[in-house]
Amino acid sequence: MADRINADRLLSDLTHLSQIGAGPDGALWRVAGTKADRAGRDWLDKTMRVEGLHTYYDDIGNVFSRRENTSGPWLLIGSHADTVPAGGHLDGAYGVIAAMEVLRTLHETGHPMADHVETVAWFDEEGVGPQSAGGLVGSTALAGSAHADDLVGYLEIHVEQGRRMEDAGLDLAPVTGIVGVRRYQASVSGQDNHAGTTMWADRQDAGRVAARIVAALKDIILGIDPKGIGNAGVIHFGPGAANVVPGTAGAELEIRASSDSALDDIEADLHQTVSRIATEENCAATLTRISAKPAAHFDKLLLDIVEETCRANGRTDRLLSYAGHDASVLSTRLPTAMMFVPSTGGFSHSNKEHTPDEQLVLGTQALLESVLKMAPILLEQPKSPVALAA
Repeated sequence: MADRINADRLLSDLTHLSQIGAGPDGALWRVAGTKADRAGRDWLDKTMRVEGLHTYYDDIGNVFSRRENTSGPWLLIGSHADTVPAGGHLDGAYGVIAAMEVLRTLHETGHPMADHVETVAWFDEEGVGPQSAGGLVGSTALAGSAHADDLVGYLEIHVEQGRRMEDAGLDLAPVTGIVGVRRYQASVSGQDNHAGTTMWADRQDAGRVAARIVAALKDIILGIDPKGIGNAGVIHFGPGAANVVPGTAGAELEIRASSDSALDDIEADLHQTVSRIATEENCAATLTRISAKPAAHFDKLLLDIVEETCRANGRTDRLLSYAGHDASVLSTRLPTAMMFVPSTGGFSHSNKEHTPDEQLVLGTQALLESVLKMAPILLEQPKSPVALAA
């Protein structure tokens, strides 16, 4: 039987961190780079120092902890400490506190693997601050640093941020990978005109083009990837009056799919659809890709270890992550794995975020057991190209 985590300490630390940057309604404003964010990372630093562990910041602002006087290599575990505006208390924070609890448990019990585990609280995963470089900042910096050569792998636990696990009655879920994400700007030009005197056949209605593109998005995605998903969160018409046919319009579109090939096919279909609809409405339109994050597939060996541990601790099934995580970046450099615990009602990025205490404890125990299974294997094998799961 593996060592047991300290459940009371885990939950107490989660509560403490949830008070740093909290608004009157309990929502968190620990946006990366703010005073609250710095206070949260300083508290993490001091908490581990009190336990007799060595903690340090890197140049970007990530906070690391490990045992004193160890030379590695290390298995890295953790998550991010920042939040979105008015965010929840578990997104990112749970993975950070769970990792800290695993290292403290190993340290206190004198387990030999304690010398080969390092924790991290990533800086600016969310990418929502005005000075942000777009998110995943801390993990991107680490993946390109010399310290990555001191690491044998990366493991992260996170709340699901959806309701698939709750609906299926799952306790834990090994994560197979993370969807690729692409965002686009659809820009339409037509002719503004009087809405009361311009007949349908005479219109060059840019707003109608944008609306039709948005309406077509779901069918385009599902026709190529039945598990793909997308969104149109921004749409605007110009000049923006109820009695004026829009002469300009635009929409920001996002697509998510499990493979880059599916993203390519969706993108190609989107281009064709935008062109066709614009022609039908006597307008001109362009579709410009404004960002792209490739799909991530996690290490097969580590995925199998996580799945074995999850099955030993409760009901489980493999899941694909539709939200982005630092693990996607680390998977390009290190053998990487993730696991999920359920999210009550599927709420996240909200102060309604919740996971029952017993499932938070169970997940942290499973994280510890996974670390104890995978660390010795990773330490014994020479570094080689990552073996990705199918």
